[in-house]
Amino acid sequence: MDTRTPEPGNEPSRRTLLSLATTTLAGALGALPAFTAFAAPTRPAEEPAERTDSRHVLWWQAPGDAHSMIEQGLPVGNGRLGALTGNDPGRELLLITDATLWTGGLNDTLDADGQFPYGRDDFGSLTLLARLTVDLPDHDLGAVSGYRRTLDLDRGVVTGSYVRDGVTYGREAFASRPDDVIVVHFTQSGGGRYTGTVTLEGTHGEDPAVSFGAAFPNGLRYGAAVTAHGSGGRVTVHRDRIDVAGCREFTVIVGGGTNYALDAETGYRDPSLDPVTLALTKVRDAAAHPARVLRRTHIADHQALYRRFGLDLGASTDRQRELDTWERLNLRHTSDTPDPELEAAYLHFGRYLMIAGSLGSLPMGLQGLWLDGNDPDWMGDYHTDINIQMNYWMADRTGLSPCFDALTDYCLAQLPAWTDLTRRLFGDPRNRYRNSSGKTAGWTVAISTNPHGGNGWWWHPAGNAWLCNSLFEHYEYTLSRAHLERIHPLLKGACEFWEARLLTAAAPDGSGQVLIADSDWSPEHGPLDAKGITYAQELVWTLFGNYARAAAELGRDREHAARITALREKLYLPEVSPKTGWLQEWMSPENLGETTHRHLSGLVGLFPGDRIRPDGSTPKEIVEGATALLAARGTESFGWANAWRALCWARLKNADMAYQLIVNNLRPSAGGGNGTAFNLFDIYQTEPGRGIFQIDANFGTPAAVSEMLLYSRPGRLELLPALPAAWADSGSVTGLPARGAFTVDLAWKDGEPTSIRVSSTGGRETTVAFRGTSRTVRLKPGESVTLKGLGR
Repeated sequence: MDTRTPEPGNEPSRRTLLSLATTTLAGALGALPAFTAFAAPTRPAEEPAERTDSRHVLWWQAPGDAHSMIEQGLPVGNGRLGALTGNDPGRELLLITDATLWTGGLNDTLDADGQFPYGRDDFGSLTLLARLTVDLPDHDLGAVSGYRRTLDLDRGVVTGSYVRDGVTYGREAFASRPDDVIVVHFTQSGGGRYTGTVTLEGTHGEDPAVSFGAAFPNGLRYGAAVTAHGSGGRVTVHRDRIDVAGCREFTVIVGGGTNYALDAETGYRDPSLDPVTLALTKVRDAAAHPARVLRRTHIADHQALYRRFGLDLGASTDRQRELDTWERLNLRHTSDTPDPELEAAYLHFGRYLMIAGSLGSLPMGLQGLWLDGNDPDWMGDYHTDINIQMNYWMADRTGLSPCFDALTDYCLAQLPAWTDLTRRLFGDPRNRYRNSSGKTAGWTVAISTNPHGGNGWWWHPAGNAWLCNSLFEHYEYTLSRAHLERIHPLLKGACEFWEARLLTAAAPDGSGQVLIADSDWSPEHGPLDAKGITYAQELVWTLFGNYARAAAELGRDREHAARITALREKLYLPEVSPKTGWLQEWMSPENLGETTHRHLSGLVGLFPGDRIRPDGSTPKEIVEGATALLAARGTESFGWANAWRALCWARLKNADMAYQLIVNNLRPSAGGGNGTAFNLFDIYQTEPGRGIFQIDANFGTPAAVSEMLLYSRPGRLELLPALPAAWADSGSVTGLPARGAFTVDLAWKDGEPTSIRVSSTGGRETTVAFRGTSRTVRLKPGESVTLKGLGR
């Protein structure tokens, strides 16, 4: 607890604090920043030195348009509570979200086709919590000069500054995880004063109020509260607003949340939690500290994760550095000159979003933690046929393993409901994907899932395998036995589902009997009821292997694991079509789908799986067939589809193709077209003139950069497998995680390593390779070794 005297002139007023009706809540409950009570955070004494280079600081010369916040607002978040900030001098706008503010419910009544309803009322939707505005009538944009706003990725702070009548005004916004609030702090230098109004409004029909609460028809309760304090003037709290008059500086603090709980037994609710009372308590507690103390606490917490990983892809030119972020994106698009610092910044932006959006609460879905209204496309849901998986490929690959836990927690919390829905509804005779055996066991999901245990859209039989494979890959990065213990029921239940689902069929080459998946769809194209699709065969092959390994590591289920291993050995695996030369996506030599389709469902064995390897361990014709299929898909698609393509090309060690796809994703979005928006969010064009934000490319593209620098699998690390010419002159990466529980610090020059250091975070032995040379490394957890003789 910080016991020092508040900064002179910026201490919260007694009147402001007493205006908030609060109830004392003691003790720390749950992991930060779940919306619950917890102990006062540790207050660091000093802030670390700032990083000011263009890999970590993005900047713009214009505020966000209030009517285009999803493309121009700058994001802040504390893992659960988030906001888009507009930074307009005369009217600061924050669109505030809570990851758990979902309509809908279990959604367990099937439509006439045996599939799930998919609407905002039955399935549900992520929605906005509140709008916060700070009106400063004499600070209109037209009356100021020298406007600049920044997103400091390293500090997790959005700032704005401008000059009016010779006075420099500044503001900063951040979402603190330790204090569980959003803070907006207004300052000036030169004798200026602030006069204006702070207003908090709900987005579900609530009137403006300094605190409000309500409940959805599904029983989810929510609430929010705001307070402010200032110096040199007066701050007056009314029921519906806060007035600021003549203040040299002032601070606005807002908080809120819901009574959602990750617990199926309580119906995903905490009946004891009063969101309004808790929101009032949190803003009151935060307001007891000066803004500088809150900022320092937030920065230390943010940097504890952000600074785990460092990346230098080379130097940009002075001309590139002089431009603001939007101008740089446009220049990169129209120029053949690489901008390595901008490309590194894009990766760091993805890491910033991961820290801001995925800690201690629900995982991030299609739009992450940031909305501009209550009608996000596809409900802002969790798509299980690529999107939620792609969201979390980056976490372990860029030093953010703690952010992955939100996905694990979510899957475990939903498992009882998923199991119940599968056993009750999957065998419905109207379901085109039901098991021909008439048996149903274990669990699976639909293409869309919500946080209430519910499914939406169509059944997705192989979705269970893909989720489990993602959870197991996290184990490969961490070797956490506790994590493996937690996910074991998910793996086992998914295997039980497939035991009941697999069919015996004649092998296409006449060699005997094989096991194939029952009727399914290769997301998201082709026939709706094909058997033995490559997508399912590859995912189940990996699932069975992961389950057997988990059982061996945990010393349990020996007989069941042996049975699953025997099934795995009989699984049909895809062949190359004699007609197209491509790896077959269906058990047919014909191409039954769209040649340039956005999904790479037939290539899941290349990435995220790694059964298909261009290292001699996979038959040459299979690698060539996978390469031909990938080439046919093209390089012009939606951002997340380009990211997946880049990852596949990285696995094939084709640096030029992987890099081109990354550059394609950096293309500025114009008129709603595919590409990167003003604020670096990825835009997905759904129809001419209309684009939407989908966050997965912001995570998938950084994952591709990581794979280009290091391909790891348990027992082997390959350095610089797909280093493009644009980054080859010189560069470095520190804290680069590897499967097998290692990290790598690596520097290179002219495309070859100049220094290599491998550290164990739990792993004991691995082979480190660069081109034709390799070294075996044996370490104890916590030990490091510097390698020589690989490269220069």
